[in-house]
Amino acid sequence: MDNQQTHFPQTSPRLNFFALGPDAVSAMGALDQRVLQSDLEKSLVELVRILVLQINACAFDIDRRAADARRAGESERRLATLQVGRDTSFFSERVALAWAEALTQSADMHATDSLWASAERLFEHSRPANLTLATNAASSWNRFAIAFHKPQPLSPHATSPR
Repeated sequence: MDNQQTHFPQTSPRLNFFALGPDAVSAMGALDQRVLQSDLEKSLVELVRILVLQINACAFDIDRRAADARRAGESERRLATLQVGRDTSFFSERVALAWAEALTQSADMHATDSLWASAERLFEHSRPANLTLATNAASSWNRFAIAFHKPQPLSPHATSPR
């Protein structure tokens, strides 16, 4: 088996984890609430969520998350260039996004000491832990969607129960 990620564009859901795993979904929802109550800006949380979705090739919620990011004040320009944001001048959050990318791609990239030193200089108090939590929460939701073939919303305005 090669390292290429397998995509499931037209598959049936394997399991309705919202209905059959309510305790797991409740725990994940609590994790999301903790992230939203943290000292991270809502727009940064949404950028991290979208970046993780892009890295994990998990298209299930990108449209909804992009709408959430727009409501949090994100521009189309920044959303369109998010995955290459570290190469642009209009992301002040480059270190935060690099940290999220390194954690998400931990097999290929590593959360190096030099990246940590950059993050530590920019963030104070609980922000590094909260950024790590936001990255992990987004990745965990991706794993549920990928594992159980969560179907994409039927309309661009449909929302999932979380």
